[in-house]
Amino acid sequence: MKAPLTIIVSCLLALVLLSFAYRPVLTAEQLGERLFSDPILSLDSTVSCASCHIPQFAFCDTALFSKGVGGRLGRRNSPSIMNMSARPFFFYDGRAATLEQQVLMPIQDTVEMHANLALVTERLRRHKEYDAAFRQLFGQAADADKLASVLAAFVRTLETPSTPFDRWIQEKPNPMGAAAVRGREVFMKKGKCFDCHFSPDFTGDEFRNVGLYTGRQNLADRGRFDITHDSTDLGKFKVPGLRNVALTAPYMHNGMFKTLEEVIEFYDVPNQTVPGGFNRDTLLNTPLNLSREEKADLKTFLEALTDDRFKQ
Repeated sequence: MKAPLTIIVSCLLALVLLSFAYRPVLTAEQLGERLFSDPILSLDSTVSCASCHIPQFAFCDTALFSKGVGGRLGRRNSPSIMNMSARPFFFYDGRAATLEQQVLMPIQDTVEMHANLALVTERLRRHKEYDAAFRQLFGQAADADKLASVLAAFVRTLETPSTPFDRWIQEKPNPMGAAAVRGREVFMKKGKCFDCHFSPDFTGDEFRNVGLYTGRQNLADRGRFDITHDSTDLGKFKVPGLRNVALTAPYMHNGMFKTLEEVIEFYDVPNQTVPGGFNRDTLLNTPLNLSREEKADLKTFLEALTDDRFKQ
């Protein structure tokens, strides 16, 4: 009798595990998170959103340029997609006006996931678990709008309001230390960082030219101009948010700076690092002349913008 009983128990356990494996995802955010990490959205099922937006690095990539389907290299550094809920523009050039528009573009980009929405949504309809989840959420099978909705819902959960800086400003326990407080003063005043990074997420939601366009070699990306065709936008890129910036190297749209120290040195004397930047913002016309201590404090402040979820 013991052997049959063992078999019955094993079968029941297998059924329970199977039911957990195929249970419907109950929320749009959960379904979006599952799809974000699933290469099913790419042409050959080899690349997922998480391939280029890696969770432990604040949902960006540590590579200069990310690899898409077939090993194709992107032409811009993959930015963090955290703290996107309040943004009015997406991508470095602002070509998407909503998060729902943004999340579908990499799927269709020939350098990134190289799929088309008809193919992807048909796959989702044929996938037992995903089909059940979409029908549970929407009462209908997956389509492009519903896919955009759940992916955007997940991205909107990636807010990071729990940092040493936030505890300092809210006068809560375990705030940032004295060096970071001094660094904030540099950020706000002498360093001029606040002139562009002034929102709660430390972005201005504007497009600025910091002088990284010369028309030559790796400085030939025209940025916002390719969207607006307005000559005043040549070399302009969206001002990024700085929350979790200590985790998101390399920096700039072309990944040209490997460390925060290199970024700070660039802004201290921009024309020394990139001579002849076309139409550079007038804020950068004069060297900052930061001292070694001020640079170190500024870096410490930027590190204090790292959310608690990334503590090791």
